[in-house]
Amino acid sequence: MADAPQEFDVIVIGAGISGLYQLYRLRELGLTVRVLEAGTGVGGTWYWNRYPGARFDSESYSYGYSFSKELLEEWDWTEHFSPQPETLRYLNFVADKFDLRRDIQFRSRVAAAHYSDDRRGWDITLEDGSRFRSRFLITAIGPLSAPTMPRIPGIDSFKGRSFHTGKWPHEAVTFEGKRVAVIGTGATGVQTIQEVAKTVGHLTIFQRTPNWCAPLHNGKISKEEMAGIRAEYPAIFKRCQETFSCFLHTPDPRSALEVSDEEREAFFEKLYAEKGFGIWQGNFKDILTDRKANALISDFVARKIRQRVKDQAVAEKLIPKNHGFGTRRVPLETRYYEVYNQPNVKLVDINETPIERVTENGIKTSDREYEFDIIIYATGFDAITGSFDRIDIEGEGGLKLKQHWKGGPQTYLGVMVEGFPNMMMLMGPHTALGNIPRSIEYNVEWVTDLIRYARDHQISRIAATPAGVKSWTDHVKSLGVGLLSNEIDSWMTGINRNVEGKDTRIIARYSGSAPAYRERCDAVAANDYRELALA
Repeated sequence: MADAPQEFDVIVIGAGISGLYQLYRLRELGLTVRVLEAGTGVGGTWYWNRYPGARFDSESYSYGYSFSKELLEEWDWTEHFSPQPETLRYLNFVADKFDLRRDIQFRSRVAAAHYSDDRRGWDITLEDGSRFRSRFLITAIGPLSAPTMPRIPGIDSFKGRSFHTGKWPHEAVTFEGKRVAVIGTGATGVQTIQEVAKTVGHLTIFQRTPNWCAPLHNGKISKEEMAGIRAEYPAIFKRCQETFSCFLHTPDPRSALEVSDEEREAFFEKLYAEKGFGIWQGNFKDILTDRKANALISDFVARKIRQRVKDQAVAEKLIPKNHGFGTRRVPLETRYYEVYNQPNVKLVDINETPIERVTENGIKTSDREYEFDIIIYATGFDAITGSFDRIDIEGEGGLKLKQHWKGGPQTYLGVMVEGFPNMMMLMGPHTALGNIPRSIEYNVEWVTDLIRYARDHQISRIAATPAGVKSWTDHVKSLGVGLLSNEIDSWMTGINRNVEGKDTRIIARYSGSAPAYRERCDAVAANDYRELALA
């Protein structure tokens, strides 16, 4: 006879940045909570992505949690853009400081979550068959947590070592004297390539779609500088609350077309020389909406690539021709383009010579076979909805979430889905993404307040209404009108040709401002959640 399910008030899926903070807040309500985590430790993104060069592209001091003054006092960041090992140490420090591990169950991958209308609760089953029951289900599974392999024949036949960047081994991998292939030049590919190139015997990079990259300009943080940052924390977090996407950068109010050529060029140069996302998030207000303005910044960055890459034929291959600067998330780099000046590095454009298959010894393209010791798949994630698709989530009347979202996600505030009562999503589709931890803290606090309200008013069923979902989904779609990024194939528009059925663009993310998003959600709470069906 199977063991009886373990019962909790709330089950949270995932022990990353969202799950840890959600656990902390739910404990304050005195609820029984169990966090189910597939990995062997906390950290989410920063647990799984251990590939060489993995690091923040938001400033470290704008990325960490803001909820605890004590935590801010105790933790020192050592770099302006923290590397993965430091970030993982930070999240372990948080878990230990607040004694979170006692309510987290590791090595526990959720296979299914089914809603029971009779019990007004959720039945959760792990891959090993273990069962749980809860009133509320909270998904903290992240928008970029479902790694995808390319659809290339023969992947399993390779006799050397191979890794996906999102499932990197925990032990060190050395590249000295090795023949290494990297497939993919997105954000993870760029970070991996620039690091592997430092020690590799020979590196071959297989590129399908080049990306516009900009310099990170990372640097160490001295103890004295950290003391200054600590004194500025209130101003830093206030700034993040006020900006469009919760970064320290926000668009310049001017148009790129209203200033002189000299002034515009000087502004672009200034941004290119500064740390972080300023060139993307702090540029002229119209570079992401006006084709002429976008062409000006794209031309500027293209000239930079030509200056940095000696072989102009290679430089041209590295300059995107099918999308403008900033219409995809911009990878930030440290001497990435200079890698292509190394004699032991080769760029293969797979639009010209497609990969036919992976062989025992390496990779065969249409014109030759390459031999490798290591193949690295920097082929990205089934973004935003992919992590939901990998769990059998079933709502009322046997409604499957994957089927329900087939034509694109439909949500209420990016937090709830019609037909799936008592399920709340953290960083789900249609929420304000941007600087993720800033959005996470707001999302978690809103969900916590909703559960507190339900507890205080003896409410056992919280459901999104058809009208609420239609209104919010239509609003999200309307915000995307006129954005050049929504005309481009990318993870931000739900495209992943390595996944069956993910070849049609959808509006999967909220593209309005974070302050506007919070204002809308705050209004719902202030009106006693009357837009929801409460019973």
